[in-house]
Amino acid sequence: MISHLKSLLSKFNDTSIERTAIDFETGLAALLVEVMRADGKVLTEELENIQNTLIHYCELELDAASRLLTKAKQLVEQAIDLYSFVNVVNEHTSDIERIEIIELLWQVAFADGQIDGQEDHVIRKIAGLMYVTHADFIQAKINVDESRKQ
Repeated sequence: MISHLKSLLSKFNDTSIERTAIDFETGLAALLVEVMRADGKVLTEELENIQNTLIHYCELELDAASRLLTKAKQLVEQAIDLYSFVNVVNEHTSDIERIEIIELLWQVAFADGQIDGQEDHVIRKIAGLMYVTHADFIQAKINVDESRKQ
């Protein structure tokens, strides 16, 4: 039993394991994917919203946005928490830009026309990790809801 645990732990200490570097675009895409997956459904509207967000916000071509979305989905599948994604986004954004990102997350949540409680929970959690105040979190939600009604 002890030898099995030592073997398992040695795999985590193995320096030959390649760690995936996460840049700003990947971190943002992963957060968007996390919101999309929160309600247990992956809808075409949500995927299109994320892809369009990556094209416009990150200034990517369609092919690059598609590859990034695929990579983000894989990273989110393997991730045990949101910290690595949020951390890289925090490092590259100002307070105002973080609020804009919360709005982008709300756009994904609203893409199917309704907000699921799990989507709300994930965005609330991300907002907290990004040091976005509750008032700004609520205002971002209102802004997105009002803009989609117009």
